[in-house]
Amino acid sequence: MPEAAGGEAPALSARVVEILPSALFRVELAGQGRPQATVHLAPEAGLLRVRPGDAVLVRLSPVDPGRGRIVGLQ
Repeated sequence: MPEAAGGEAPALSARVVEILPSALFRVELAGQGRPQATVHLAPEAGLLRVRPGDAVLVRLSPVDPGRGRIVGLQ
């Protein structure tokens, strides 16, 4: 996967499919499967409420592409 400036993976467009225990979500990427993701925001960004069906931006882990972070809503 190509990396964005600063060494981070680029944010990909995804859709939340289901809510899992322990603040995890199953998201669906276009043509890349259904990885698990957790919400990751800077403390000053405030609360992000995510529900099934929401369009989100996800950064996949470079070590495990089956895991990622939800970095914002679309």
